[in-house]
Amino acid sequence: MTAVLPRVAGLARPGLRSRLAAALVAALLAAPAPAQTPSSAFPVATDARIEQDGDLVRLTMALSRPVDLAASVVAGPDRVILDLPSVNFQVQPGAGRKGAGFVSAFRFGLFTADRARIVLYLSQPALVARSEMRTLRGGFGELVVELKRATRAQFESAAARAAPAPSPAPPAVAKPAGETRRTVVIDPGHGGIDPGAVVAAISEKSVVLAFGLLLKEQLEASGAYRLVMTRDEDRFVPLAERVRLAREAGADLFVSIHADSLTQSREVRGATVYTGSERATDAESATLAARENQADVLAGLDAAEDVQDVAGILMDLARRETRTFSSVFARNLVEKLGGSVKMHKVPLRSAGFRVLSAPDIPSVLIELGYMSSPKDAELLNSPVWRTQAVAAVRSAIDSYFARGAVAGKARESGP
Repeated sequence: MTAVLPRVAGLARPGLRSRLAAALVAALLAAPAPAQTPSSAFPVATDARIEQDGDLVRLTMALSRPVDLAASVVAGPDRVILDLPSVNFQVQPGAGRKGAGFVSAFRFGLFTADRARIVLYLSQPALVARSEMRTLRGGFGELVVELKRATRAQFESAAARAAPAPSPAPPAVAKPAGETRRTVVIDPGHGGIDPGAVVAAISEKSVVLAFGLLLKEQLEASGAYRLVMTRDEDRFVPLAERVRLAREAGADLFVSIHADSLTQSREVRGATVYTGSERATDAESATLAARENQADVLAGLDAAEDVQDVAGILMDLARRETRTFSSVFARNLVEKLGGSVKMHKVPLRSAGFRVLSAPDIPSVLIELGYMSSPKDAELLNSPVWRTQAVAAVRSAIDSYFARGAVAGKARESGP
């Protein structure tokens, strides 16, 4: 699993960065290894550079061998999308945070199991003047993409003609006939081209994946549950697909795992549990939900809202019942977590997270802590802390199902 981990200068006190790095190594060694294609089988990308040359902005990237390249532009917000086969990105830390000219920044990473993506963010409309994969001596490759300014009309026309291919839907995992165990879907946030919060040498996508894999392992060990992961490797999964996977799997509970960052305050720390709602409980929750809901846009997808396949009074009834069960589980989760880990001063909140939008599945989002807090960042990468927190979440799940009530199925357990 290859993560793009920029360094953020001035984050940590002297000595803390080295302890964080040591903790990260220990965490990765202790975490269950996800099944995935060995990165050595992929071409390796290194030495990414972006620079302005007169009226052009040029991106170059060295590769161990040439690969196919497709370029397109997307509006709202304005981006240039570069699609490639799977690539092992070993690019210098922080490269994507540097812009040039009308390119404010760019990001890169796996987009699907067999496709990588580079997204360049535009501060002004621009078109692709040149995009090629050059073959160099020794069989090496070099990606060269040049952009030039364009009018809004020219950009919109190009975006309409050449929309990038959508991410293929991950295969659904339908509940087998005769399965009586409760189905729990674990959703490690972010992944692939979307690293989530990145602080010092730590990316949110790696922290939450390690947590999710350990939670799956612990729940499976009990034999009481059927577990489904929205991702078990460093791969991007669109928000709507996470919800779809849970619904088609017949989920009885959906648990999304995150670890956010507050750049304006390093003092705020502790775990928080969120349920879904149209109206956020506070401004901080609304801001967090808006940021999380932009994951698809940052990865190069459009921002179209999802349309549920139920409507009217049935939708309303399903949502009311589901939110009641979500709140029951969330309160239980806050209680169990509070006995093991540091909690936020307001530990139970709600906001309009798209990933919590299933009308028929009790769903919660756990913010394990704030990576912007040096103390939280250290704990998030501690195997000891992770084991304690996973045990608390597992206990909350056990307690919730022990009550025998599941949204849409409460009456089944009655006389």
